[in-house]
Amino acid sequence: MKIVNCPLNGPRNISEFVWGGEVKPMPDPAKATDREWTEYLFLEENLAGDITEWWLHAPTNYWFIARRNTITDQFLETMTYDAFLARQPLASAVIPSGEAEPAAKPVTGGGDTGATSA
Repeated sequence: MKIVNCPLNGPRNISEFVWGGEVKPMPDPAKATDREWTEYLFLEENLAGDITEWWLHAPTNYWFIARRNTITDQFLETMTYDAFLARQPLASAVIPSGEAEPAAKPVTGGGDTGATSA
């Protein structure tokens, strides 16, 4: 049985989780072309190695970030979206006013900002 360490609910069976795609910057909704939206919504880089992804704990509808190795399929780390943003250099300064946040997905549930290891 594979276990994922949810930042809100702790260790849970993988069957409770849904993959949400790679974390990547969202294009500006006011300026993005149809091609840019298509690439953002449907195309993934699908790199071999360590990647950062969105995951959903379905029973609680809680979105969080996970670092996972795609070669070994091992979860390296899970964290809240706030903890992920705190690790980004100049996270708040990179977003010009009036533009969408990068990698925006809904985050519901607890306010824990600490990262947890898988």
